[in-house]
Amino acid sequence: RSRTSPVPFGGHRFEFRAVGSTQNVSLVNTVLAAICAEAFKDFADQIEAGTKPQDVAAASLDAHWKVIFNGNGYDKAWPAEADARGMCRIDSGVEAINVLAEPKNLALFADLNIMDPLETLARRDVMLQHYSGIVQIEAACMVDMIVRQIIPAIHAVGIDTKALMDAVRAVKTKLHFIESQADDFTKAKGARELRLETMETCRAVCDSIEETCPASAWPIATYKHLLFLDCNQDAFGASTLSS
Repeated sequence: RSRTSPVPFGGHRFEFRAVGSTQNVSLVNTVLAAICAEAFKDFADQIEAGTKPQDVAAASLDAHWKVIFNGNGYDKAWPAEADARGMCRIDSGVEAINVLAEPKNLALFADLNIMDPLETLARRDVMLQHYSGIVQIEAACMVDMIVRQIIPAIHAVGIDTKALMDAVRAVKTKLHFIESQADDFTKAKGARELRLETMETCRAVCDSIEETCPASAWPIATYKHLLFLDCNQDAFGASTLSS
């Protein structure tokens, strides 16, 4: 059993650990069930055609042995090992969502009478739109907090605001780009870059400024308050932490 594997064997069962904390598991279960059903159908067809069950199992294991990995799934060497084994590897959630539209996946659901191609594509589109929409909300909230709270506060205590204003401008530029796109996949790819690159850069600039800004002038909760507020309250729930 390996707790670093997305699909570890737990002794009496396989577990699937790759679902995000906010993700609905219904489609995940649908996909896993469809994969299993297709594999069992293939086994059944071969056995019913006269092939011995042991031979069917052995041939399947020989063909797919590359997917079995008992090492550390978090090790940075594993992605390179997966590539060397010829496994399908997708590091981007957005790219993974879009793979639903590939012909083999459309055929999988259609052949098992789970979803017709239009229904599968609709789910792809909704997931891409949901991802883009969440990132747009997060980016707009980030810009609003920095422009209306952080920049005025640090300017009042004499801290240079240029670097932070430039970082915010980059976030707004990328946000406007996403809003201008009509294609869901293009928009989602832009949102991924915005969240993982542009917003991370802006956050790093903001964090570095927070380190030099007096706590009394910082307009939102500091990490000190966020981490220890529950441990430092008086009988009336008021914080006993000094600024």
